[in-house]
Amino acid sequence: MTKWYGPLWAGVGAALTIGILEWLNLSWQVALIMAPFGASCVLLFSLPDSPLARPKNVLGGHLLTACIGLLIGLLPLPVEVQMALATGLAIALMQGLNVIHPPAGANPLLILMTGQEPAFLWQTVLPGTLLLMALAYGFQWLRRRWLATA
Repeated sequence: MTKWYGPLWAGVGAALTIGILEWLNLSWQVALIMAPFGASCVLLFSLPDSPLARPKNVLGGHLLTACIGLLIGLLPLPVEVQMALATGLAIALMQGLNVIHPPAGANPLLILMTGQEPAFLWQTVLPGTLLLMALAYGFQWLRRRWLATA
């Protein structure tokens, strides 16, 4: 059973976090969740001490790549060229700015495939990422506190 202790904590934390974000979607009638957040949960709950799960990487990665997707979407290029250019540029800038968060690499594709507008950045990406991080770090804090008393 001890082999499954960490994985179960990670799964419960991710499920609760995504569940709360979805509940807020329905309650507030705003989109606070996007598919890349599922992959962010892998890092935040399974590998919370990874450099890829640092707050600057999670927030910086999601905001940077979303901006890139929105900006490249303005260029008069075929969508397949936009998607390729946005993904490559997102990876290069995340690495160059030291904010690598692999799940954020999907943001330009998501934005271009769904035709998102600039409001997506401050209505979904920013508040969703901040809530995701707050819930994940709060859950990790509770987990460490519970383990210390157990």
